[in-house]
Amino acid sequence: MFGLSILDLVVIGAYFLCLTIIGIMTYKSVKSTGDYFMGNRRFGKILMIGHALGAGTHTDQPVAVAGACSQIGLAGIWYQWLWMFATPFYWLIAPIYRRLRYVTLGDFFEKRYGSKLGAIYAVMGLLFFALSTGIMLKGTGTTIDAITLGALPTDLAVVIMTVLFVLYSVLGGLVAAVITDLIQGFFILVLSFLMIPFAINAAGGMTALHQGLPEHMFSFIAPQEVTLFFISMVIVNGLVGIVVQPHHLAVGSSGKTEMSCRTGWTYGNMLKRVATLGWAFIGVFAAFLYPELEEANREMAFGMAVMNLLPSGLVGLMVASMAAAVMSTCDAFMVGGSALFTRNYYQKYFKPSASEAHYLKVARLAAVMVVIGGVLFGLFIPNVVAGLKIMWQFTAFFGIGFWMAIMWRKANRYGVYASLIASFGAMLVTGDYFYWSLNWSLPAQILVYLPAGFIAFIIVSLLTPSEPKAMLDEFYLLLRTPVGEEYKLKEAGVEIILEGDAADEVRGDESLLEKGQSLLLVDLLQLKEKFSLKRYKIDVAGFGYAVLVVLAILMLGFVAAGIGA
Repeated sequence: MFGLSILDLVVIGAYFLCLTIIGIMTYKSVKSTGDYFMGNRRFGKILMIGHALGAGTHTDQPVAVAGACSQIGLAGIWYQWLWMFATPFYWLIAPIYRRLRYVTLGDFFEKRYGSKLGAIYAVMGLLFFALSTGIMLKGTGTTIDAITLGALPTDLAVVIMTVLFVLYSVLGGLVAAVITDLIQGFFILVLSFLMIPFAINAAGGMTALHQGLPEHMFSFIAPQEVTLFFISMVIVNGLVGIVVQPHHLAVGSSGKTEMSCRTGWTYGNMLKRVATLGWAFIGVFAAFLYPELEEANREMAFGMAVMNLLPSGLVGLMVASMAAAVMSTCDAFMVGGSALFTRNYYQKYFKPSASEAHYLKVARLAAVMVVIGGVLFGLFIPNVVAGLKIMWQFTAFFGIGFWMAIMWRKANRYGVYASLIASFGAMLVTGDYFYWSLNWSLPAQILVYLPAGFIAFIIVSLLTPSEPKAMLDEFYLLLRTPVGEEYKLKEAGVEIILEGDAADEVRGDESLLEKGQSLLLVDLLQLKEKFSLKRYKIDVAGFGYAVLVVLAILMLGFVAAGIGA
């Protein structure tokens, strides 16, 4: 059936049944939109690690990395490792998300820059969710189609996966998504390394692999396509834009404590960086085992390896793993999209005073509509990849406004508008969108549009009025009030959008800020006056440890590449 053995089907069926049961079991715990969108901020470190790994990993990533590595060698890993050097910054960004106590990034732009920018961001966020969901479902369905030799067609695979993750996510919201992400995180790691022992055996060992391929296939820098310039520019673009990818507020702030959020977002993504090594080596093995594979069809490398290397039973586990990877991301996107629509459109412009039960019903309906939009993109629009590239650039455009809002009190809405216009205009001029465009490479475009955006932001903000003092005071008081000191916000009359299941209240003569919980990014422009290791010890120590982990992962890659040489 579907080109799979009975054992394969049993493995897949048992896995999907488990997910559905989780959705049903968590349904009763969802009593409010805070539960549905953010799990009422009740998650600990382990669940947050699983959530970050699951929400950040999907099947088009191993397919793309393996395909690139089959043609240009291990340097193809940078199509995912472009976030590698940004990962330690997650340790610094997560407590910012958590202290703001917002539900969506639309809330961020609204509270810092005004309601119009909140709505504009929400449009970008909803398009991001729909386009991303569509391409992920389409890519996974296509790969499963290849694995089953066409017995399970792409469209049917898309429908089956959609029905399953919609069922458990609509019922359980972020609670179901986080729990299933923990399970699916395990499956993702299985996916990443499952084939390597079989590939080593098929190749005749690592020594044979090195003898059969040119030396550049084992280098992490390629003479073309993935050059040092490319790597540098996409890392910078990724760091600017990662903060406004719309699902990251939930990934980085749904934990009970700041430490849960820091640990989860940082080290869930560190696990993904390790998993990416597995995808890259599968691509290199594919170059050796399938030399007939052409550049135009390079993304078939992963599917060919699955079909030819894995025995019965493990093929089913691989199909389940691939479905797990995409479903774990789609469930987070679905809940995040429903939060953007419900909070930043419906509640604001249509029913501002409805009951919590009413908003919960709207959220569940909106979640389904986000997925329907994604499926339509995936099934009926042939060139979604071009749209995703533009959305990836647009997150960087909005990211400028995020970073400036955190660090510079003078940043205002006019600066955001100016930066969006300047960076978008620079992209149109340097890209390949019109006959008069310069048709520069992506790294060259980044080198122009990011500085253009930042310069326009600063100049216009300096020349125009600041945001209202009361709005700024409230925003920065949130940022300088650690979780556990919510009583200070209540005494000051500051609105807390979602306090959630907060950490235990901490009262004392000395603020938590003086005990190591001050934030480097928030105080960046005042560090000359404020800095001490005692005051910023959690930021400094955690960032340092994360950098060491990044270096260890890089070392692991270099050592693995040299085995058998």
